[in-house]
Order: sequence, then C-alpha cells, then structure tokens
Amino acid sequence: MFTGLITAIGTVRVADPRDGGLDLEIAVDWPDLVLGESIAVDGACLTVAAVVEDGFAVHVVATSLERTTFGRTRVGDRVNLERALQVGDRLGGHLVQGHVDGVGEVLAVARRDDTWLIEVAMPAEVAAVTIPLGSITVAGVSLTANAIPRPGVVQLAIVPFTLEQTTLGALGPGDPVHLEGDLVGKHVRAQAAAWRTMEEAG
Repeated sequence: MFTGLITAIGTVRVADPRDGGLDLEIAVDWPDLVLGESIAVDGACLTVAAVVEDGFAVHVVATSLERTTFGRTRVGDRVNLERALQVGDRLGGHLVQGHVDGVGEVLAVARRDDTWLIEVAMPAEVAAVTIPLGSITVAGVSLTANAIPRPGVVQLAIVPFTLEQTTLGALGPGDPVHLEGDLVGKHVRAQAAAWRTMEEAG
C-alpha cells in the first residue's frame, strides 16, 4: 500500500527485455533497500529483485507490460518512486494500491497564475470512478481531480512543489501516463454492480 507521495525520482540505468517481460535497474540513493520490498515505480507496485550499488533492480512481467507504459522505457528515463507505507506513517496523500488501472494521455498543459493545469484523457475504468475533487493517481502521484471538463477527461491542478519533486513538470500533450482510480470509488462501484446483479436475479 502507498500514499501517492513521491519521495524520490529515480533514473533508469538498465532496460532489458527478458522472458517476455522487462528487467529494469533504477538508480536512487536509498542505502537501506532490502530484497523483496515493494516500490511504486511511476505508480506501479514492483518487487525489488536485487539491490545494486546506488539503486535496485526489478522485473516487470508480461501482463504488467500490457497495461503500463514500461514497454517504452529507455535508459535515462526518470521515474517517480515511493516506498511502501509503514503502519503508523502519515497518510498525506490517499490510499494507493500501486495497481495501474490504465494508461491515460495528456491532452493539454497550461499555466494559470502559480498553478499548472493538465488535462488527461482517462480510460473508461478510471473515468467511472473519478469525480470532481476526488482522488486519482497519475504516474504514482496522489492528485485531486480539479474538474471533469468533459466526459472521460480529468483536469489536474499541479502546484509548483509537486512539479519540482516529481516528473509531472516534464509532461506535454501526447504523453502517456499511468493512472490508478480511487480505491474507495472502485469498491463502491463494484459493490453497486453486485447489488444490481442480485436484484435482477430476484
């Protein structure tokens, strides 16, 4: 479990296809990493397969490649990183599973006063649980849906601190981003669908 508060930006040192998946080595200054721990990489929960000098290695399985942008990863790419939440930690963002629900596309980026407004097209499964002022995870970052300007599109208001501490400041129109819908919204939607099925079954 994560909170969507990015604690470091890593740099991809190795990106090698293997056995239908992808081996990644990511440079980051975390000296206390341990084998088997979970790290959210651009919002996708991955398991540390090896601890290397100034970084760690993970393997992205084929099914994860199908629902993420990792297949396009290149050496030198920068990625948002967050270590798993510990019991007793402050929950400064929102509850994030690290399960990418789909890939969105940046449609527009504009500055308004001291804020950057980013519009992102959402896949249907994310749009169904995204409401104005609700939570959404974008490239691993916990954000508030500032508005839903039209169906299937979310507007995000990004403050300067977030732009500086994450990779969101580098986004431009056409860029793909990992999206995770609000956990509570997903459970409510699933439960409502189950109730409807039960009612229809009599």
